Amino acid sequence: MRRVIVGLFPLLGFVGDAGSVAAEQLVLNSYGGPYEELIRSRIIEPFEAETGIEVVYDAVGSSSQDYAKIKATGGRPGFDVVVMTAAQALQGCQEGLLEELPVDVIGELSHLSPRLSDAAGPCGAVHEVQYMSLLYRTDHVEGVPSSWNLLLDPALSGRVILPTFQNVMAVNLLQVMSVMNGGGLVDDLDPGFAAMASVARQSIGFEQSSALLESYIRDGSVWAMPFWNGRAQLLVDSGAPVDYVRPAEGTIPLIATLSVPVGAENKEAAYRFIDFFLRKSSQEAWVEGYRVSSARSDITVPEELLSRQISAEELDQLLLPDLTVMATRMSEWSERWDRDVVSAAR
Repeated sequence: MRRVIVGLFPLLGFVGDAGSVAAEQLVLNSYGGPYEELIRSRIIEPFEAETGIEVVYDAVGSSSQDYAKIKATGGRPGFDVVVMTAAQALQGCQEGLLEELPVDVIGELSHLSPRLSDAAGPCGAVHEVQYMSLLYRTDHVEGVPSSWNLLLDPALSGRVILPTFQNVMAVNLLQVMSVMNGGGLVDDLDPGFAAMASVARQSIGFEQSSALLESYIRDGSVWAMPFWNGRAQLLVDSGAPVDYVRPAEGTIPLIATLSVPVGAENKEAAYRFIDFFLRKSSQEAWVEGYRVSSARSDITVPEELLSRQISAEELDQLLLPDLTVMATRMSEWSERWDRDVVSAAR
């Protein structure tokens, strides 16, 4: 499980004798790897310093696993805030498992891009935006690739790895391959499944977590793969012989959200944590550290990141599948992925 435990504090004006206030706990599910390191330094520690609330972090699992737990427990998974994606935030709203976030309490929601907020729905606060990039080894791939078809290059046979279907990156790559080959994003995915079967025959297998996927390209056993651009930029910054591109055929954004299960025990504290994360200074710290984009347009972005991020003007150039329709078809697609794609792997 991925958790941050935070003490609950007074809710009406935050005044009174601090010693008389009994601290409670707030549990926030979040990620491991570089995400954990950065959220500690960029968000959790400043939050602790400002509020005096102790934060305990425990990172295991994925967004899909966490939503499965929310669903299995009827909205009482044991955590109060969860980091997921817009698709799960929408599904949770539709199924009555996530709270609609109160704009009058979480004031920073009003500073987010209306288009991105609409994409996430009323139960998801967009705390970052990434896009699926094509990550490659500069010491093995000649020149700068411009197409997702690099994954089908015979020269890369046995040098490609794919995410499992439980990682939404696999779904997004399927959708991009579908569009490239005459299909759609949520309808007529036959061309996408056929293309992904071909990519699977090139691959050495599947991994669910970004941390594990990253290890393959870092050690040189893999030369190309899809990867979120923020994580890709961290690899570039580390000095690894890698780079990443947004291919000419287009890509799909990852709209990351913070949500509150309906059975959360500490909702008011959860709302305050979300408000803190969305604050202008917090978003600037997060963008600088995690190398992602923000749903706020009023933040200052480091110069070296501007050309590699998604600007508000570029949103219309991205492939944006209907997330509501996606939620209704994921089970069907998952079964077909196992049947048509996994079975074709090396």
